[in-house]
Amino acid sequence: MVAQAMKQERTAAPGVMMIEDEDLLMAVLNSAPVIRGKPTDQLDGSTGNEILQRFGGEGTEAELLHLRRTRDALQGMIREESDAVEQLTAAIDKAALVPEVTGNGLQWQLDAPADERLSARTVLAWSRVAEQFPGRLRACANTECNLFLIDHSRPGTAKWCSMATCGNRMKARAHARRT
Repeated sequence: MVAQAMKQERTAAPGVMMIEDEDLLMAVLNSAPVIRGKPTDQLDGSTGNEILQRFGGEGTEAELLHLRRTRDALQGMIREESDAVEQLTAAIDKAALVPEVTGNGLQWQLDAPADERLSARTVLAWSRVAEQFPGRLRACANTECNLFLIDHSRPGTAKWCSMATCGNRMKARAHARRT
């Protein structure tokens, strides 16, 4: 995993800059969707194990538990909840970036217990997104939704996790209130 955790950026589509592990970050943040009005947790059972496998996790219950705590802390940070800093600090207290000098220069290696490595990568991705795209990682504007988005649009005005679902619902509700 040398340098993998600190690899800077990759391009997903023309003109769209993606941060390393951005897809991991979004999978973790959006793993507690509201479905038919009921909160769910996709970090449970087989769905949780699929997420772990997709991103190179160990597949243990301890890893899932740690990832849930990290998700809750990051969601709190994005929503600016009062105890979020303490929760996030506790979630990454055993992780460190260790420098490795090679013939090609300096590289950083993530050092964390195996069941906390995926959580640490998620937090690193959150930090890079917050630094590279300030103010563009946000909760969906639909208060009935529990999903998050990274606004890659040029003007930075995206509000909904999906225009097809939440965007259309909110626009239809606004139109109904006006008529």
